[in-house]
Order: sequence, then structure tokens, then C-alpha cells
Amino acid sequence: MTPPTVDVHAHVLLPEVEEAVAGHPGLAEARDLDARRNGSAALAVNGPMVGARIPKLTDVDVRLAAMDEAEVDVQLVSPSPGHYHYWAEAQLADRICRLANEGTAAHCAKAPDRLHGLGMVPLQHPGLAVALLDHALDQGLRGVEISSHAPGPGGAREVELSDPRLAPFWSRAEEAGAVVFLHPFGCTLDERLDRWYLSNTVGQPAENAVALSHLIFSGALDRHPGLKLLAAHGGGYLPTHIGRSDHAWRARLDARACSREPSSYLRQLYFDSLVHDPYVLRELIRVAGADRVLLGSDFPFDMGTDDPLGALRAAGLPDHDFHAVRGGNAAALLNLV
Repeated sequence: MTPPTVDVHAHVLLPEVEEAVAGHPGLAEARDLDARRNGSAALAVNGPMVGARIPKLTDVDVRLAAMDEAEVDVQLVSPSPGHYHYWAEAQLADRICRLANEGTAAHCAKAPDRLHGLGMVPLQHPGLAVALLDHALDQGLRGVEISSHAPGPGGAREVELSDPRLAPFWSRAEEAGAVVFLHPFGCTLDERLDRWYLSNTVGQPAENAVALSHLIFSGALDRHPGLKLLAAHGGGYLPTHIGRSDHAWRARLDARACSREPSSYLRQLYFDSLVHDPYVLRELIRVAGADRVLLGSDFPFDMGTDDPLGALRAAGLPDHDFHAVRGGNAAALLNLV
């Protein structure tokens, strides 16, 4: 049976989440940081861009019509990363994630044969992550979306994906077969990237590379070999520059907390196809394997693509690999067939 065409990188906007955080001092501080990181020119573009896309982000009928136009049968829908609000204290963070889980599930329930969802966990509060992953799964969602890192509560050191406090979360996700979608939001290079939208064009791939390197070099993927981790934006810069990581592992004792060469872990991970370059997509498939790359569009944002199948066709893959990336891999990952 021919698998459906599945887009694993699509977003939903949830007004109830933003209502829950309105008026909190932490929100103003976070917005100020976001403004400094992105710069005024980017913010002037972002507002109208998102505004024009609100129907696609909130109205299921509009979403389905856009999917039909793009020849996409199924979307894996995750909350807009702007909903992370990792600045929130524990009680508010719990509420944010529950609202996101319930809101995403309700959105997808309007077209259950075509929409599947991911929820959220508060990465800044590792102790809450397991319970909120279970809450997401209880709503019928397929897993959760996380960023590349989170600020530590009360000014503590940032929570990286290598943080030992996340071990119970990784264990539970592995045990449950939950998808964990790594989608960065914000870059700690801050004002260095505040012009020309470098905060996104450079910052997002850099954040992906750093986050995945934390998981690989720390040995987390040795301890959780069955983890279903899906990296947005093709994993950023890491897959195409993985040779440098391998060299460090061979050359330096301090880079050897993982049991084997870093490149070997790429075949333990999943990646979306959103790399904006057919040659980069072919290289991603070469290093990760054709069974580890899934169609992604970043629907409906401007840094995504309106034609994910066209971008996939441009890579000139063999038929078997094309259909695996088009939908076969996602159908297997999400148990759609």
C-alpha cells in the first residue's frame, strides 16, 4: 500500500496559551530579550507575516485546503514555538503545557484522519516533564515538542539537553514510544545576530547543532537508544559538518563521553527535510540514511516552504528513497500503517 504524504513540521497557534501568560512580568522580559535578539527590522516583518497566516494556524478548514494544494495527506501539528514560555515558574508552566496539549489535541480532533499532534513540556522544569509528557499522551497526542535549551529557573544555569535531570523524561519518552520534536526557538548568540534575520537563518541551525551535540557527546543516546527524537530544519549544521565531531571524538579524551563516533548516532535520530537546498538534503540522507529523513515544511511560516514535495523532488532521489521521505518513514514512526 502506498503510504500517505506526511508533513511532520507544521504548527498551530493557540490563543488560550497567550491568554494564560498575559500580564506576567516574565512575559515582558522575554519579549524584550526576543526584541534584542532579533532586532527591530525583523520584528517589523514578523508581526504582519504571522498576522497574515493566522487563518492557516487556527482554522482547520483553511489548513486542510492548504494541505490539499500542497498534496499533503497528513500533518503532524505542533504548537508554535512562541508558546514555549520557558521563563514561566512551575505552576504557570504546568498550566501553559496543559493548555497547549489540550488545545493541539482539540485542533487535530477536527480532522483526525489527517491531523496528528504534539504537545509541550516545560524544559526549564525537568521535574515536571514526565507528568506533562504523560498528559500529552493522554490527550491522544504522539509526543511533545521541545526547544534546544531553556533558561534555568531563578537565574540558574541553562537547562541543556544533556542535563542529568532530564534522564527520567528521556526514559519515559523512550518507554512510551513518544516522538520528541526538537525545534529551537531563540539563539543564545543574542545581539550578534540582530540584523538581516540572522537570528533565524544562522541561529536556528546553530541551536540544532548545539542541542544535538549535547545529546550525542553526553552519552544520552547510548543510554536511550530507542528514543524517537526528530530534529527540525534537517538537524541544522551538524549533519553536514559531522566529520569535525568525529575527529574531536578520536583526538580528544574530553570529547569521548559517548561510546562511539558521533556520526554513528545520526542513524539513531530522525530529521525533517527542510534544508532549502537539494544538495544539502542529499547529504543529510547520505549521513543519516534514507529511512531517517521525513518530509517537513514549517507550515505555514515564511521560513518554511509551500511546496515540500517540490523541494523533495529537486533532490533527485531514487524512487524508494523519495517515497520513504515523502511519507513512508513518517507513517512507520507515527504508526499510521
